[in-house]
Amino acid sequence: MDVQQIDEGLWRWTTRYGEWGDDVGAVYYEAPDAIVLIDPLIPEDEPEAARFLCALDRDVERANLPVHVLITVFWHVRSTEVLLDRYGARLHAPRRARAPIERRAHGVAELFGPGAVLPGGVVAFPTGRSTEVMFWLPRQNALVTGDVLLGDDGGGVRFCPASWLPASVQHGDLQAAMQPLLDLPVERVLVSHGKPVLDNGHAALTRLLRFGSASHL
Repeated sequence: MDVQQIDEGLWRWTTRYGEWGDDVGAVYYEAPDAIVLIDPLIPEDEPEAARFLCALDRDVERANLPVHVLITVFWHVRSTEVLLDRYGARLHAPRRARAPIERRAHGVAELFGPGAVLPGGVVAFPTGRSTEVMFWLPRQNALVTGDVLLGDDGGGVRFCPASWLPASVQHGDLQAAMQPLLDLPVERVLVSHGKPVLDNGHAALTRLLRFGSASHL
């Protein structure tokens, strides 16, 4: 497991996910009124999981704030059920993904749609895939993505493979749906898969969403 502080109150951690076969990212955001966990995953290694939960317990106790779990896409329910039980957390899910998220989390979700303002002031944005959203953290100028945007090795972002999308959704649909992101002062893009963009996030999005390329201009 690797843990990285992105900003005050904002952390990203990566750990191997057996179902995926590689490391994936998750986010801890401590807002003034809530602790927000986005697509959380507890490490599979038992000693490492114990250390992770001990540290998270300390943060939750110190902050003394309600805990909320936000899911970008149903594939990312991951360790949600454990955390709902452990902290009495509330689960939030995109309305169009209610059934698979509740089934995987074994919990009842509070539903939202694109544009909703969620706990911690987090805002949900559309992706072009009806069952998936991205989360905008305005206090940190950070965008948290699920599957539709991936990090590349050149400090940018790219679209997921077409095989990850429903047959009716193409990369052009994603590109069109994500245009409102260009109106945001994005500094960081915290992806689940690949390397995050920790500066010049708006430029990385512009390259992809205006020019259809993750390569540098």
